[in-house]
Amino acid sequence: MTTTVSAGAMIHAAGSIGFDYQAVIDQFWRLTVDGITYGSIYALVAVGYTLVYGVLRLINFAHSEIFMLGMFGQLVGLMIFGFTAGPDAYNQGVLLTVVYLGLAMVVGMAVSGGAAVGLERVAYRPLRRRGAKPLAFLITAIGMSFVLQEFVHFLLPKIDPDLGGANAQQPIQLVTPTVQFSFGGADVTNVAILIVAAAVALALATEVLINRTKFGRGIRAVAQDPDTATLMGVSRERVIMLTFLIGGVLAGAAAMLYAVKIPPAIIYSGGFILGIKAFAAAVLGGIGNLRGALLGGLLLGVVEQYGQILFGIEWRDVVAFVVLVAVLMVRPTGILGESLGKARV
Repeated sequence: MTTTVSAGAMIHAAGSIGFDYQAVIDQFWRLTVDGITYGSIYALVAVGYTLVYGVLRLINFAHSEIFMLGMFGQLVGLMIFGFTAGPDAYNQGVLLTVVYLGLAMVVGMAVSGGAAVGLERVAYRPLRRRGAKPLAFLITAIGMSFVLQEFVHFLLPKIDPDLGGANAQQPIQLVTPTVQFSFGGADVTNVAILIVAAAVALALATEVLINRTKFGRGIRAVAQDPDTATLMGVSRERVIMLTFLIGGVLAGAAAMLYAVKIPPAIIYSGGFILGIKAFAAAVLGGIGNLRGALLGGLLLGVVEQYGQILFGIEWRDVVAFVVLVAVLMVRPTGILGESLGKARV
């Protein structure tokens, strides 16, 4: 009997790039659902990057560690509520599960939001008051990223031996993925619905806050012209502080959703790659643009899912960044390309 091996399979077997377009076609809807799920998380984290850049023209590379602290925050919150780590999922009904998920998310958001405000006050505000150059802010952001990582890596275990360290935390599984419905060969689970619904709700709330409230007008005014905004009575320092707070709160919410999707991802370095992807999503959609961050996150999530099937799972991250570079070559300002100060409903 003769066995026929496709060229794509031979390439994969050799450890090189494959091109299994048929698999993408066959699994199109499943990949799309997974991409939207991951992209929703990227989008929430990307909003933090884009808000800070829009107001300060600062790339806050420590934002990935704010996300990481949010994962630890929600874990500690669940432990305070009496949950213990283990392979068994919580199973006391939908209502109580939603309540505990909400409480854990609130704790994670509080930790991330507080850490973001503390980061601004300790690391960035002194530089701003001294009129430091943009390069100093960038180096400080990278340095604070490592400081926060190593705090969780080395110092947190001395405070609580059950937390931190070099190994991923034992997960607390609140939700068992269960298929709710299917379409086009794709199974949509309760976890996917939870993540997308929560991300959409938070994104809409942020959109309303930025575009429909007095505080949002202050953010856009400072982003467009900080000196004129100050002359008009807008407190620039207050706007900056609250901007970091909003970004941190959204990162904490994203951390909770990510922990639901991938429970064993809670580790001191767990925010690094995701943070880079979220930053790439913000740039892809248009850095400094709120809607661009949301669009970029969703696109990046979908593209990397298609890419890992088309070329091989080891190329998942590469494909996402190649697409980013390709888009920027055509449109350097990103897909939407507006600044936060010029954004309109």
